[in-house]
Amino acid sequence: MNIDFLALGALGAAAILIGALVFLRKKNVDFGLRTIIALIFGLGLGIVFAGHTSYVQLIGVVYANIISALVVPLLFFSVISSVSQLENIHQLKKIGVKSIGLLTSTTFIASTITIIVALALGVGKNALITLPTDYQAKEVPAITQVITDLFPKNFFAQASTNTVVPVIVFSLFIGIAVVSLSTKDPEGVKPFKNFVDSASKVINTVISFVIEFTPYAVLALVAHAVSNNGADKLLPLLPVLAIAYLLCVIQTFGVNSILIATIAKLNPFKFFKHIWPAQVIAFTTQSSVGTIPVTEKCLKNAGVSDSISSFVVPLGANVGMPGCAGIWPTLLAVFAIHGLNIEYSIGQYVILILIATLVSIGTVGVPGTATITATAVFAAAGLPIEIIVLLTPISSIVDMARTATNISAAATSALIVAKSENEIDLEKYNNFNKDTLYNGVELNAKSIVK
Repeated sequence: MNIDFLALGALGAAAILIGALVFLRKKNVDFGLRTIIALIFGLGLGIVFAGHTSYVQLIGVVYANIISALVVPLLFFSVISSVSQLENIHQLKKIGVKSIGLLTSTTFIASTITIIVALALGVGKNALITLPTDYQAKEVPAITQVITDLFPKNFFAQASTNTVVPVIVFSLFIGIAVVSLSTKDPEGVKPFKNFVDSASKVINTVISFVIEFTPYAVLALVAHAVSNNGADKLLPLLPVLAIAYLLCVIQTFGVNSILIATIAKLNPFKFFKHIWPAQVIAFTTQSSVGTIPVTEKCLKNAGVSDSISSFVVPLGANVGMPGCAGIWPTLLAVFAIHGLNIEYSIGQYVILILIATLVSIGTVGVPGTATITATAVFAAAGLPIEIIVLLTPISSIVDMARTATNISAAATSALIVAKSENEIDLEKYNNFNKDTLYNGVELNAKSIVK
């Protein structure tokens, strides 16, 4: 049995750094600041112990697994609870149409901006591209299979794999039934509604406890990501990496700010104050689904009603996804077009944007979203899908920004829908107070149950 003493050393160093974070927590240092410090600690740890952070990674993996385990029960109970509070089925239809329209629009905008910026900066020009010969492309499911997978088949099997959309649909069916019965036999359905509401509060309280460990998980996950991606892999691709991050920043803070200011008529700076904890967790965990509980809590503290956030946020983790379905595949496509000197007209670029937008709906619920969407876009546009593997070394690092971009779009859509439906407490939105409900992301259990 070979013992990796450097890996043990990395674990010991991580324990010391976590101890420092615990000390800062006891000194009431703000959660956001502690998370940034944890990220810096992780960067340093990953550089010093490059290739030897397998033990440290376990801390982040356990955290991510626990968060993921809570996603399905959270969705199941919160969707039923929220839908059952709606006045009628017509209101649910309105919310659904608005949500899907906004989510897909963000992908369209992201893909358009990506093409403009990538062409202006000449992404891929003068690149020495050698296509791999042993690359096996990800299989893109047929449209009939995609549609079939949207609906419940075996609830427990789909729940065990965190296949979110069928769980949402299943919960919607039950919630609609509760709304229907409430008009006919309100007393008969009241015990069930009380049970669902109580279960939802219990799950939220559990999540609040787990989220307190976020900085330690951030340290571990960042350390392992840096450790596994050395300079030799990243240096040739740094320009693409930098442009991908630039595009994610433009989409996250620029496009969303414009949408919030023009459509919702709200101050976007206050939105980002509220949503910051969810962005941090999405960035470090690289999981849109795993960030759902935090995003919903951020929106609740921003005054968005549960009925809106519990419907739009999970939907946004599967539909739209401007980071994974808009920015990444389009950027790779321009890189391939320039790198392989492929003649491309303005009309073909327009078609590329439309393909990316459609793919953002067509690959919903499929694992490995970024790779699947890129494969689907390349296949539909007639580009060599083998080129996707060339960008693999930076994909996981870009995925941090892509995930934050995805959840920001979902939260923005939820905010706009809530404003249009008068389902937002403007006093809570405009009077951000991190010490009352969120101290960064740490939830006060009493405020959840209240």
